[in-house]
Amino acid sequence: MNIKRRKTRGVMVGKVKIGDLAPISVQSMTKSDTRDVSRVLREIKRLERAGCEIVRLAIPDKEASRAFKEIKKRTHLPLVADIHFNYRLGMECIKSGADKIRINPGTIGAKWKLREIIKGCKDYNIPIRVGLNTGSLEKGILRHYKAPSAEALLESLRRTLDIFDRERFYDIVISAKASDVATTIKAYELISEEFPDYPLHIGLTESGPLLEGSIRSSIAMGLLLSKGIGDTIRISLTSPSDLEVRVAYEILRSLGLREYGPTLISCPICGRCEIDLERIVKRVDKRLKRLKKPIKVAVMGCVVNGPGEAREADYGIAGGRGVGVIFKKGRIVKKVSEERLVKELFREIERDK
Repeated sequence: MNIKRRKTRGVMVGKVKIGDLAPISVQSMTKSDTRDVSRVLREIKRLERAGCEIVRLAIPDKEASRAFKEIKKRTHLPLVADIHFNYRLGMECIKSGADKIRINPGTIGAKWKLREIIKGCKDYNIPIRVGLNTGSLEKGILRHYKAPSAEALLESLRRTLDIFDRERFYDIVISAKASDVATTIKAYELISEEFPDYPLHIGLTESGPLLEGSIRSSIAMGLLLSKGIGDTIRISLTSPSDLEVRVAYEILRSLGLREYGPTLISCPICGRCEIDLERIVKRVDKRLKRLKKPIKVAVMGCVVNGPGEAREADYGIAGGRGVGVIFKKGRIVKKVSEERLVKELFREIERDK
């Protein structure tokens, strides 16, 4: 798929560029209590191993802002401070070395509080994400539009960007999220048309548990990205944060927008399958998580589609009755018993390191 991306202004978050046709960066947000420094750092390590490029932390109180300062000292990944209600917490995180501040126009309060954050970020050369959500729109906008909608999100953004314009601050990333697919898509389409210069952080908020949330997010993000909309992505799941990163990369890889780590394809299993394919796929998937190089691995259960699909991959397995063949770069390299299939597959992969 050849997707033509929209060119937006480049914004630096630490050493990661968002916009200006830079690779679409993958973000996540820690699930751990920010005040528990050790636990948060362990989670950030897991996120880093999964390929996360920017990490956001909730800052609910002063203790969390103090913890943020310590966390920042002990990781090299760019950190975003997520600020609601208390603008002073944002000011503290700015001074503590935050790489970006996320504010929500619906929760930050009076305009002068937003101006204080803008001035602080300008002084410290830190970008701001204007993160709008249908669940926290300003009361006046909700009264006017009667209910949360894409148009209400756009109006909230107009009013907020007017404040930024008055302060002459343009180092901004925008997000406008809803929990349903249709509203999210429409909001981003409207924003990308009216404010084409600003880089967009795309995501579906509160999308649900792993399976349901991944499906909803894939539909919404896939449709937006296929239209060239989106400069950075976060998948919001009620699941471990590293799984959010895996889903994000799978969406980007499926559209040909990023390469990161191995791609595993496997058949859905039918009555022709004569090996324990589900067990084999789980074992292969677990071992592939340790690798970073962008290889394609096929695990197929029978001789109907197996050999053809496996030949399309860099490495592959095609099963038979208690046995299988190992493919490499389009040719069969060996035939082995079912129990040895995974071991021999990875022996071939490791030979090419």
